[in-house]
Amino acid sequence: MSAHDPYVHGHHESVVRSHARRTVENSAAYLIPFLTAGMRVLDVGSGPGTITVDLARRVQPGRVLGIDVEPLMAERATGLAESQGIGNVTFDTGSGYEIDSPDDTFDLVHAHQVLQHVSDPLRVMTEMLRVVKPGGIVAVRDAIYSGCSWYPDSTGLDSWHTTYLAAARFAHGDPDIGRRLRALALNAGGTIVASSASVWCYSAPEERESWGNTWAERATDSHFAVMALESGAARTDDLVVIARAWREWARDDAGWFEIPHGEVIARKERRV
Repeated sequence: MSAHDPYVHGHHESVVRSHARRTVENSAAYLIPFLTAGMRVLDVGSGPGTITVDLARRVQPGRVLGIDVEPLMAERATGLAESQGIGNVTFDTGSGYEIDSPDDTFDLVHAHQVLQHVSDPLRVMTEMLRVVKPGGIVAVRDAIYSGCSWYPDSTGLDSWHTTYLAAARFAHGDPDIGRRLRALALNAGGTIVASSASVWCYSAPEERESWGNTWAERATDSHFAVMALESGAARTDDLVVIARAWREWARDDAGWFEIPHGEVIARKERRV
């Protein structure tokens, strides 16, 4: 979210390709009952824009703005919206630490897998509440990486798990922040509307191929590899072993993998 928060994944094509599979249905289903036509929405950390464009489609004729600290992501997301003919969404460069919008601007402010990557998540949550209208909602979903589970057992994936947790913390983040979202929303001054949990699960052949082979690339070629090496959590040969383990898992028809997520919807109270 800023130059002081190095993004543990980076923007290697393998990372962007994985993120581009995200939709409202598979990554923000908890939010669907709260979406209404005509809403004005802000998506913080919009990345390649697939969730953002999906939100725009669902709230038409409302307007949606997606912001991301990486200019190339804003450009890519703009291209996605244009290719799908979605005209009620725009993308810009911006940070959740300092949202370039007045107080009380949006009906909904959303962030998916953003707070785990920032060193001051309370500041971001507070800023999100600042720009939402009184009576509007902030919706956040984020991972709990310590709770990841997989089958079959694999020393290579054990190594990936340990290395990822260490690298994410080295990058000033909290890979388990999903369990703290309710507390963050309360501390930021929000009123809890709902708090819940859901998982991503990869088991079908096409899911294993996408998730496993993507992580095999990320293990050696993305910024994750840089963070893993700089943190001392892994050596180059360890990353090669991790990549091999992901490819083996992807080929195994018994393969199964899940990541739990915490979710919270918080309302900004109307002024008396």
